[in-house]
Amino acid sequence: MRKHPYQKLLERKRTWTPVKPTKGVLKEGAEETILRALAVRHMELPVGEFIKEGLEKEVPENARVLLESNVKDEIKHDLALGYIVDALGADEKAEAEALKLRDAWIEHPDHTITKALVAERAIFFVLLPFFRFNGDAALRTVSADISRDEQIHVGSNSLVCHELGLRPSASLDKLRKATINWIMQPLGINTTDKYLDKNFWLDSSDRLMYEGIAPQLSDTKAARMPAFFEHANTNLPQYA
Repeated sequence: MRKHPYQKLLERKRTWTPVKPTKGVLKEGAEETILRALAVRHMELPVGEFIKEGLEKEVPENARVLLESNVKDEIKHDLALGYIVDALGADEKAEAEALKLRDAWIEHPDHTITKALVAERAIFFVLLPFFRFNGDAALRTVSADISRDEQIHVGSNSLVCHELGLRPSASLDKLRKATINWIMQPLGINTTDKYLDKNFWLDSSDRLMYEGIAPQLSDTKAARMPAFFEHANTNLPQYA
């Protein structure tokens, strides 16, 4: 008997536990943008709430276990990124702006599962590679763990949206653009390092939104991941 895609996605999950890391060195020129991107962690729990609300509405019955598991992942992501902020410090102005953006996402009238899909596919899928190319050892490791979860989330939310005939509105796309533009605003344009080029990341978000794929992020597969011996044990997540 063939397994349903929701079951296949559920079986791909891997358990990991966030740990409190030590502060490392961020790539020069990326510091302000990384603090803005970390401030957007305030959207992790609302995305979980979007899924929860979706579960109270009409979602495919065979998707429920997977979606409930995804909600628990968002709580873990919020905790892991909170630990990173504890180590690196926060930009209070950026934190306040990110909370305003979070509220705009919460108040937007599109279906909650659609909002979750757009946030994960066209915002988080851009920020996670940004962390991996420009962050310190702990941030690179955490972003890789979250990426594995988010691939499953986007897969499940895409299936649900397809089954329910849901599509993002033009106004939600406008909010997506405003969000990613604010995050990447401190970066330059036409820089010698493409991973510090604002347009590289804005284009990645657009392509993920409209095409579901950003070929320019294929380097993420080979992005430098810290070797275990580079880490203090406190920086290594605990895997089941």
